[in-house]
Amino acid sequence: MTFDLETRKKRLIYRANYRGFKEADILLGGFTKKYGDELTEPEVTELENLLEEYDHNIYDWLTGQQPLPAQYDTPLFARIKAYNPLA
Repeated sequence: MTFDLETRKKRLIYRANYRGFKEADILLGGFTKKYGDELTEPEVTELENLLEEYDHNIYDWLTGQQPLPAQYDTPLFARIKAYNPLA
């Protein structure tokens, strides 16, 4: 089943906010709520792929506790990492 870009963005917002790991919810959900409408189709695909990873891995990559895999070393991930949920 394929979805149009707007539906995929809405699904991303939901998926990013309800990860089951509060820190990931705050970082990924906050970023996606704030910037989701601006994402291009390739960025939506990239974020969909990232959200398939385990929450703790994503959190460790965002906080620098583990090295970031090459496939996620992208400008989008840099934007997520720079996102400040308190700003």
